[in-house]
Amino acid sequence: MIDAYVWTTPNGEKLLIALEELGIPYTPHWINIGKGEQDTAAFRRINPNGKIPALVDRSSGDATGTVAIFESLAVLVYLADKTGKLMPKAGPERYVVLEWMAFNVGGTGPMTGQLAHFAKFAKEKVPYAIERYTKEVERLHDVLDKRLGESKFLGGDSYSMADVMNFSWAKGAVDNFGLSTDTRPNLKRWLDEVGARPAVIKARALEPA
Repeated sequence: MIDAYVWTTPNGEKLLIALEELGIPYTPHWINIGKGEQDTAAFRRINPNGKIPALVDRSSGDATGTVAIFESLAVLVYLADKTGKLMPKAGPERYVVLEWMAFNVGGTGPMTGQLAHFAKFAKEKVPYAIERYTKEVERLHDVLDKRLGESKFLGGDSYSMADVMNFSWAKGAVDNFGLSTDTRPNLKRWLDEVGARPAVIKARALEPA
């Protein structure tokens, strides 16, 4: 059984989407980051960095029978390797998927997160910061659009963990901060297609009990 430590954020959605796509039994544990639950001693034992998502696999098959993993890229690679799905096992194709997963970790994730902070959560509106991060997220969406004009999915012809990693952040930026897809038809096509997948719909509908 997988214990999935998540919240209702794009990072939390990544893990939920991956688990639903893979059909792995799991229990969601909702870590309310608004209430500081990520800072509890119990959660810090799972992720010393105090962020979601994190995963505990109690049927890992190793000597201890338990594996705990944090950071979304590591978590999703672990699940792909565990199941043999959503990522090539070896060769150049695997590294293309990893490239686009890392693109989210170093690009769309943190930059959209900064945009969200300054545009929605900051006590004081700082126009320079909002403009800076809006422009950077726009640039990153242009990179996605170009890639998706070359390839059906980010990692190639097949849906993969690269799409799982990037979807929730790109979708959130379009839905919540008015980033347009009018000049990014390839991005729009991909958002619509991935967003219509049954596993994605189910994962995005999950809410804390």
